Amino acid sequence: MEIRCWQEGDRPFLRTLYLHARRESWTWLNGSDWQLEDFDAATRNERIYVALEDGHRVGFASLVENGNFLHNLFIDPAWQGKGIGSALLEHVQQQFTSTGALKCLAKNQRAIEFYQQHGWTIEATGASPEGEYLLMHYRLP
Repeated sequence: MEIRCWQEGDRPFLRTLYLHARRESWTWLNGSDWQLEDFDAATRNERIYVALEDGHRVGFASLVENGNFLHNLFIDPAWQGKGIGSALLEHVQQQFTSTGALKCLAKNQRAIEFYQQHGWTIEATGASPEGEYLLMHYRLP
């Protein structure tokens, strides 16, 4: 597997992956208004890393610049459970200069367990348009 910084040529695929992965993972939400262009807004001014397996784009992660904040981590549903999310997360964690943070939707139990298995802890809760979320932290070893 390869993880690299994104290139503009990745945009069409990542737009599709972002739309499809949210519909597959966030089944409790009505995604009928979601669009391909949502990816652009969700990653604006963020550092994006793309995971490739045998030359195929299979996932991405985006970090808010200067914030040690993981904003997005999505894996193509057809490629989930193969270690790609773990590799991307570990790559992102290596970029942190202090405690890392993320928000995970409280109903996304699979994601919460995934982050906890990688050393993230729940610090607080909050509300968003998509529902309640958990603020999670990752402390550097």
